[in-house]
Amino acid sequence: MQMIVTKRKYQYYIQSEQLEGKEADARTDIFALGTVIYEMVIGRRAFEGASQASVIAAILEREPPSAGGLASATLNHVLRRCLAKDPDDRWQTARDLKAELQWIAESGSLAASVNAPKRATWRKRSGWIAAATLFVTLTILLFAVWHGRPLPTGDVVRFAVYPPAGTAFSGSYNTTLPVPQFALSPDGRAISFAAAGVGASPILWLRWIAEVTAQPLPGTEGAVGPFWSPDSRWVGFFAQGKLKKISSAGGAVQAVAEGVPDSRGGTWNRDDTILFAYGNSGLYRVPAAGGPITSVTKLASRAEGTHRWPQFLPDNRHFLFTIRGSEQGGVFAGSLDGNTKKLLVRFDSSALYAPPGYLLWLDGDTLLAQTLDADRLELRGQPFAVAEGVGRSSASDGAMSTSHTGTLAYAGAILRHGRLTWFDRSGTSLDSVGTEGDYPDFRLSPDEKQLAMSLVDPKTNNTDIWLTDLARGGTFRLTFGQFNAAPVWSPDGVRLLFRTTRAGLIEFYQKSAFGGGNEEPVMSADVERAAGTQSVNLVPTDWSPDGRYIIFSAPEAGAGFDLWLLPRKRDAKPVRFLGSTADEMHGNFSPDGKFVAYTSNESGRFEVYVETFPRSDRRWPVSTNGGYEPRWRADGREIYYLSADQKLMAVTIGAGPSFAIPKVLFQTHVPAGVHANRTHYVPTLDGRRFLINTQSGELPPNPITVVLNWTAGLKR
Repeated sequence: MQMIVTKRKYQYYIQSEQLEGKEADARTDIFALGTVIYEMVIGRRAFEGASQASVIAAILEREPPSAGGLASATLNHVLRRCLAKDPDDRWQTARDLKAELQWIAESGSLAASVNAPKRATWRKRSGWIAAATLFVTLTILLFAVWHGRPLPTGDVVRFAVYPPAGTAFSGSYNTTLPVPQFALSPDGRAISFAAAGVGASPILWLRWIAEVTAQPLPGTEGAVGPFWSPDSRWVGFFAQGKLKKISSAGGAVQAVAEGVPDSRGGTWNRDDTILFAYGNSGLYRVPAAGGPITSVTKLASRAEGTHRWPQFLPDNRHFLFTIRGSEQGGVFAGSLDGNTKKLLVRFDSSALYAPPGYLLWLDGDTLLAQTLDADRLELRGQPFAVAEGVGRSSASDGAMSTSHTGTLAYAGAILRHGRLTWFDRSGTSLDSVGTEGDYPDFRLSPDEKQLAMSLVDPKTNNTDIWLTDLARGGTFRLTFGQFNAAPVWSPDGVRLLFRTTRAGLIEFYQKSAFGGGNEEPVMSADVERAAGTQSVNLVPTDWSPDGRYIIFSAPEAGAGFDLWLLPRKRDAKPVRFLGSTADEMHGNFSPDGKFVAYTSNESGRFEVYVETFPRSDRRWPVSTNGGYEPRWRADGREIYYLSADQKLMAVTIGAGPSFAIPKVLFQTHVPAGVHANRTHYVPTLDGRRFLINTQSGELPPNPITVVLNWTAGLKR
């Protein structure tokens, strides 16, 4: 298909009436398609020339060379009608052409006039005819999408969009279970997505649906949550704690709003108002050209955790949005004047409106649709399944997008399958724990007899915590719910702290490590708001040896992650321990509780540092060439971390303290990338063995599936 749309080659396939400045229609597309089929079957272009001028002259004045013995008289007839100079002499519809090609492929007339010595060649070319027949439907649909015309056939066509070579689709930085970040343009002609190479910051890419390759949009580093302007000329997105926009043609990135940490979706209406969500609050609006930020929705009660994932409805005043909460959650309709708040479906999922009138949302990994009267804000009929295997992030964001022209796109979640495997200091594999799966984080108990681990259910997209008895091998489930992760052991090994979204945003709870008893809140949403933390992505990473503090990370407005401390006493509020414009994460107390090791990218790349606890003017760099996820040996004489290329490193600690030159222990096979929400390894107390989340071979491809004319299938 690249020969159709690549601008460098477009001159060979342009239609005669376009060259003469006449009005184009479906027959114009059939001419261009005929040039493609001619080249596929005959093996050379229909109109050649040494220069653009000579190619144009050939299109206007000359007939294409005869296929001769390379095609039957029937196929020659098809090609001549496609390439007729007068549109009235061409096939008049795509359906007529498709039917003729199917008849040729299925009948014996394909080689009727071909001499016997040519039969082997024709057996090869007959495969091309069959491919061309299937290709016709997709190509005509793409031409229609490109020219903004109604789709000329009733066919539903699916194709996959893969990330550019050397990259992978990117999820939100602030989610434990991410989904690809992408959005179809309203006119259905393009898709914008975030992708990144190994160790690189994600950027936005733009692919025109009728083209094969995507083009990067420079200046969009760190982009998440792309969304389009209603005229399909701009792409909005979030990066570096700001709401930004960029022209779909490229150019300078423009900041629309600042102080937007932990973004949770945006949408743009025809009045040039952008509605967006962030942190642990309601929805906000801002002019697309920039200006004051105004509150649109407010949390009605503690039962409403957050408002997120807005999408405007056709009247530009009403919108869809999701409320996360234990009792009041679901997909709602709201209005810019704040007078509307109507429940539509009771599911923890983002939702979309798709013309001519459908509400789309996720139940587990099933994409559902139901007729929606957008004027009355009422659902009709019964929901029905549209697609399976659609991803939903741990922040309830569905991997789906629609256009105004009947195009749907969806993708699976970004799962990081691995096996928890024991290694010795030389890198020799010893044994494994549990089955293969996506384990976002895991921790050994203080006595090393148990392993607490969070595990993603790929069907429901939920995450829960499990406990494994390492001596006996038994495993049982500790938590039940939509999202429970980041287990942290109390120093005495009796309790497990974890983070959960049962109230709609991240809170800290604890439960007996023996599995019985009730779950108890440790840091509630009310306490978080009172302390001024604006994020819903709070990640506990350690519990101080004396049991007095829990250290956790949280992203801040206009900055990266900061490290916070939660004192373990009644009614205590969290306090910031370490913050800057950079990221500080992975905080771990030393065994004596006098130091904290952590990861920071203040130098421009992630490195490991140690500071005193409480803080003083002393700080030590530990890694020397990139590093993250520090862990202490139980005697405090060694620190481990992962290097930028995923090697397990060890640093000897001397008096003072002093830190030796890092040495390589062995190459790991953990997934690439630095994540605040994930754990990749844990050492034993003596540092002689390491439990590592070892990636299960190459990650399978996770394409974005694009469906043209998706509603046509609903009529059958």
